[in-house]
This record gives sequence, structure tokens and C-alpha cells, in this order.
Amino acid sequence: MTQFFNNIEPNVIDDEILQKAIEEKCPEDLGDIARKESINIKVVTEIQISFKNILQIANLWPLENLTKLQLDNNVIEKIEGLESLVHLVWLDLSFNNIEVIEGLDTLVKLQDLSLYSNRISTIEHMDTLQELQIFSIGNNNLTVLENVIYLRRLKSLQTLNLSGNPFCSEEHYRLFVVAHLPSLVYLDFKLAKAAALKYQHLTKPLEEEEAQVLALQEEEDAKQKELEQQQAAFVEYLNGPFLFDSLHEEEGEAAKLVSLPGVEELLQAYKEEFVSVCESLYNYGLEEYEKREAEVSKFYKRLHEILAVNQEESKRIISDFETRNETRLDELYQDGSGEIADSKRAQGKEEIQQLWHALMLLETLVSNDLEELLQDFKRSLDVIASTFTENIQGMFNQCRDLENQHFENVMEIVQAILKKIALFELEEDFPEDLRALFEDKITVVNITSVSHSIRLRKIDKRESDMLSNTYQWQKSVREKAFQRESDRNRTCIEKIICFMDTLQKELDSTVVKPKE
Repeated sequence: MTQFFNNIEPNVIDDEILQKAIEEKCPEDLGDIARKESINIKVVTEIQISFKNILQIANLWPLENLTKLQLDNNVIEKIEGLESLVHLVWLDLSFNNIEVIEGLDTLVKLQDLSLYSNRISTIEHMDTLQELQIFSIGNNNLTVLENVIYLRRLKSLQTLNLSGNPFCSEEHYRLFVVAHLPSLVYLDFKLAKAAALKYQHLTKPLEEEEAQVLALQEEEDAKQKELEQQQAAFVEYLNGPFLFDSLHEEEGEAAKLVSLPGVEELLQAYKEEFVSVCESLYNYGLEEYEKREAEVSKFYKRLHEILAVNQEESKRIISDFETRNETRLDELYQDGSGEIADSKRAQGKEEIQQLWHALMLLETLVSNDLEELLQDFKRSLDVIASTFTENIQGMFNQCRDLENQHFENVMEIVQAILKKIALFELEEDFPEDLRALFEDKITVVNITSVSHSIRLRKIDKRESDMLSNTYQWQKSVREKAFQRESDRNRTCIEKIICFMDTLQKELDSTVVKPKE
């Protein structure tokens, strides 16, 4: 489009352009209102800014509910500024100067995209557009036919326009595209015909590769889901030797002690018992996680039951009132003056007051019921958390006991070797690196003790993390439940007050003012 705008100053989308575009989308009979009053741009769902010599996309972020955006026939060079338009379904960027497909990652709801007549040379950066059904990228600079294979990842794509690109002149262009994109219904405005057999030798390896990638992705997703459940249960990496192995990472000189006679056998026995405790801790954590989830679910189910009963009773009370009130208002609107009318207004005011008391009483009762439910829930959470805390502390004590026992066993071996050295009875085949380590008694004892202390601290840290997570869960669930009820109660009272005000204004509006 550059040739049409050579002598015109390029624009950026500013408030004036945006406001004008919004006004143009208003119905004709609302045009004057739109010009006089500020339009709530959050309700705007469609907008067209075409033939405006726009160079840069900007200032569209307030249009957060936009579903259709038309920016064709401008001089836009880069796709940008669209990140907040997450509800966009239809996007037209045709007839611009765009060179790279980019800036579309957040537009996951996009179904129709036109990049026709730009300067794009590569189809790329569209992985998140899994709902895209129509894609027009004709009349660009696409030269590598194999680049079309990229579009196989867009499983919803049914209509594709590639016409006018350099690779369209290649022999078997159409057959190649249809064969590699078997879900296509239309290609270049014509029905796509099957071409799978001709290019089977090319598409079959692709299909096998995609199947492998999909299988790996499903496996990775399953692992991630399992890890997330473990994290929610506070037992991640406890279903195996992970914690034990982490105890012995970066041990430095202390790692040499494994070569001492009998230490390796002790270490293996220690590992088996330690991992067994971790497995018990892991299984217990998962069981308790299910209990916690069940307790929370039970609470909210009961809460919703109480609220449902309350809402039904509120509806009944309001319905009874409105039946009488509508009749009264109709009579007052027909004859709003005189003693009878004044009497009916007084009666209406009294009934509004009675309705107020009835609804407030109902809210007080349900609030009391929910307060009792919340207190029971709090007590249940306290029991669950304290029981869980007590049991995992016992299991971590087992881990510490095993570490202490292993340390004592290793220290006995170290002391025995030091005694042999003092009596010059050390075996001649004793490893040289260990001889150097045992030259100084204080050093070897310190190395053994420090490594033991480090391992204990790591066990303490894992226990502390688990206890902290348990406390945070208990605190978060409790506060959420109490805050939710507080918000509900406040909102309910506000609605009652607003409803009463509305009813009183309706009643007051029936008063006939005396003529002057």
C-alpha cells in the first residue's frame, strides 16, 4: 500500500483516531449521542481503522473485549500492540508492509486471520493459534514451498489462501499443499482435493514424527500433572531416593569415607531404610491430600445447600410482596391523590419496612448458620493439620534417627582406623588418598561430623518446608472461606438496602404534585 501514501504523513493509532473509529461503529441513530458523551470502550467488540495511513499499532489495550479488528490498507510494518486483545476472533492486517509474523501469541481465540498482500517471507510464530480456521497469506514473498508444512500444527485450519506467492508457480504446488494439510477444505478459494497418495512418501514420516512428538508431549503433561498433585500434597520428590541422594551431594572430602571397609554396605542399608521411610511419607501425604480435598469439598457443598434454601425463602418473600405491591402501584398511578391514595402509600411504606425486617432477619439467620458452619470447618482444618503435622514429624524423626545411626557406625570405623594408625597396625594396602585424609585425627573427625550436620540440616529443611506448606494451606483455606462469607454478607445487605431504596422511590413517584 506504500504507493498510495507516499505523500501523506504516517500515523500512529491515537485517541482521536480510536474515538472516531468507535463512533463510526455506533448505529446511525446513536451517532449524536456518541459524539456528545464518552463511550465506554470496554463494551466495544468491533472496530475498523482502514485507509488511515497507520504505521504503528498502538493504544488498543483498553479495548479488552474486542472480537473483530480491521487494520487493512495501511502502512503497518510490524505486528505489535495486540497482547491485551485476548478475545479477538477476527483480525485483518491485509495490504500493509508487514515482513514478519509475530506478536500473535496471546490471541488464542483467533479464528480468522488475514495477512494478504504484505512482505512476509516465512510462515512462523503461530503455534498458539490452535483455533484458527481461516488463514489468508496470499500475495506475499513466500518462496519455500516446504514452509507450508509448518501449518500442520494448526489442527483447526480449514481454509487457506496462498495465491500470489512465488512458490505457487512450482509444479505440483496445489497437490503438495493439500497432501501435507489434509484437513483443508478450501485452498485458494477452491475446494481442496485429496492428494495424499502422491505425497505419501513425504507425509507418512511427518505423521510418524508428529505422533512421536504428541506421545512425548502427553507423557510430559502426565508427569507435570503428577508433579502438581505431589506439590499440592507437599510430597514432591519423596517417592524415591531423591531426598537421600540430595543429602550426599557435594560432600567433598567426606565422600572418600565410602571407600572405608564396611562403609559402603552400611550406606546401602541406610539408603534402603531411608527411602522406605520417604515412600511411607509420600503415600501418607497423598492420602491426607485426598482427605483435605474431601473436607473442603464437603464444606462448600453444605455452604451452597444453606444458601440455596435461603435464596428460595428470599424469593418467596419478595414474590409475595411484589404481587401486592404491583397492584398497589397500578392503583396509585391511576389515582395518586386523596385520602385513599395516601392510606395506600402509608400501607406501602409499612410493607416495605416489613419486607426490610423479613429480609434482614433471613440474612441474620443464614449468617448465623454459616458462622456455625465456618467454625466447624475451622475446627476440622485444625484437626487435619495438627494430625498431619504430628505424623510427618514422627516420620522425619525416623529419617534423623537413621542418619544418626549411620553417623555413629561410620564414626566407629573411623575411630578403629585411627587406633590402628596410632598402633602402626594399618594395612599396607590402605588407599593412599585415605592415608592422606587420616594423617590428622582432628581433620578426619571434623569432616565426618560436619557432613553429618549438613545432612541433618537438609532433613530439617525438607521437614520445615512441609510443615510450612501445611500451615499456609490451612491459613489460606480458612481465610478464603471466612472472607468469602464476609463479602457475601456485605453484598447481600447492600443489595437489600438498594432494593428498599428502589421500592421507596417507586412508591414516592406515585405522589401527584399539586398544580401551580
